[in-house]
Amino acid sequence: MTALDRARLSPSARRAALDAAAGERHDVVVVGGGVTGAGVALDAASRGLSVVLLEAGDLASGTSSRSGKTAHGGLRYLEQLNFRLVAEALRERDLMIRTLAPHLVAPEPFLFPLTRHWERPYIGAGVALYDLMAAGIGRGGGGVPHHRHLTRRGALREAPGLDPAVITGALRYYDGRMDDARHTLAVARTAAGYGARVVNYARVTGMLRTGDRVAGVDAVDLVSGDRFQVAGRVVINATGVWAADVQAMAGAASFRVTPAKGVHLVVAQDAFESSTGILARAEDSVIILRKWFGHWLLGTTDTAYHGDRGAPTVETEDVEYLLRNVNRYLAHPLDRSRLLGAYAGLRPLLAAAPGRPGSASRESVTSALSRDHTVLEEPAGLVTVVGGKYTTYRVMARDAMDASARALGGTLPGSPTARLPLVGAAGWQVVANRLPRLAAEYGVGQGQLDRMLHRYGDELPDVLAPILDQPGLARPVPGAAGYLAAEFRYAATHEGAVHLVDVLSRRTRLAIEQPDGGARAAPAVAALVGPMLGWDAAQQAREVVSYRDEPTLAALG
Repeated sequence: MTALDRARLSPSARRAALDAAAGERHDVVVVGGGVTGAGVALDAASRGLSVVLLEAGDLASGTSSRSGKTAHGGLRYLEQLNFRLVAEALRERDLMIRTLAPHLVAPEPFLFPLTRHWERPYIGAGVALYDLMAAGIGRGGGGVPHHRHLTRRGALREAPGLDPAVITGALRYYDGRMDDARHTLAVARTAAGYGARVVNYARVTGMLRTGDRVAGVDAVDLVSGDRFQVAGRVVINATGVWAADVQAMAGAASFRVTPAKGVHLVVAQDAFESSTGILARAEDSVIILRKWFGHWLLGTTDTAYHGDRGAPTVETEDVEYLLRNVNRYLAHPLDRSRLLGAYAGLRPLLAAAPGRPGSASRESVTSALSRDHTVLEEPAGLVTVVGGKYTTYRVMARDAMDASARALGGTLPGSPTARLPLVGAAGWQVVANRLPRLAAEYGVGQGQLDRMLHRYGDELPDVLAPILDQPGLARPVPGAAGYLAAEFRYAATHEGAVHLVDVLSRRTRLAIEQPDGGARAAPAVAALVGPMLGWDAAQQAREVVSYRDEPTLAALG
């Protein structure tokens, strides 16, 4: 079996992974299937270790599908003098663009509009430092073009939708644009390709102990209801905003997580006329309006959160805050009629445990809490990695595995993940050169294939292959924003989808791209994936009802 075969997350592969997880002792058990947990599984597998990854929901169903969807160094962190975090994130941004996932992460231009003349030297110095740091890290060239200063006229030429009465000019710089859920999926599938056992919808309910040492986990398969145990030499807790809860299962409490809510709005493409995104000052931070796969994405808020961590909601005040702040710069203000969808995610910001030195009140301003990550080894046999930002997931995973060496009884090989392209990356440029031939062979428009190339990379021919036997798979599904039937099928056969919500919210992004959250397309999609997932007609109907009854990601407060 090849690595690509092992990277196929099919229903049968899930069953096999469950059997192996329960039937063998493993080197590493990873709890959490967001980007950090998937990164840990990849790092461990690539070092030659046996690995099981358990995720209570779907892959990336928490924070990792609700981020700002930008691979970036964090320009605003320069103002906080956090140079180490910015340098680290720039290095990782450029690795993603150049080597690890060039089909998923691409350079994207942004304008920083200037509204006062004194801002040009101040902001300009920061953006110049941003570029210099990236160039120095990349030994002469980063993964994106360098910045440029623009006059008012130049700024309006690139972004006519800006208000000429407000701006005095702009700086243009670059960061990376991506689909976070699909990137996390690619990391997890790459880990599976190197031998990791990846199981979603498997909730960890407790810790196994050998004396005072953590020796594995108790878990339940949420699909079958069966309970099982996974023995491991080390357990790595990569559960984000739930990290303190998982550590508490092992009888420790050395930290707490203060969730900060970030809200983003999906905006119609014609609502703002510009060839670039916008990053600008907001009332208490910055606001970003960026291009995102045929739409605009507007974010973000940064507020303390006290509600259900599994279902953060978009409130009316969140929407009003975002619209109010972006409209300060626009010639034609946005209103709610231009919004297609919305979602909220939680940043896992690290705080000291209650009663410990440095402990902060839950009411603390979230911007004062660290965006850096931390690795903790407490109690023995459990390693927790928490904090950080999406772009630095690979470093977080490497650091967690380095810290696990003691629990694993010695020195580990160095991490090779900086040189390992993710699933879909290796031959994506070759497939790009073949798009005209693929269009003719499968009867799919070249523009449609170009969109799909940046979702599937060199797996695109595999996605299209069933069309030869079932030509109907080449047609878009009604109400599904142009997604082909073949894409939904692939989500079930190769990408680990278990429920309809996985397909509509993360394998595709209908939940935030359509005003109805994909509800109209849901029955047709359920009928497409049902045979692949073993659903009869009654189960298909239940999946549709379950999806429509959820507080969807597209619901606006």
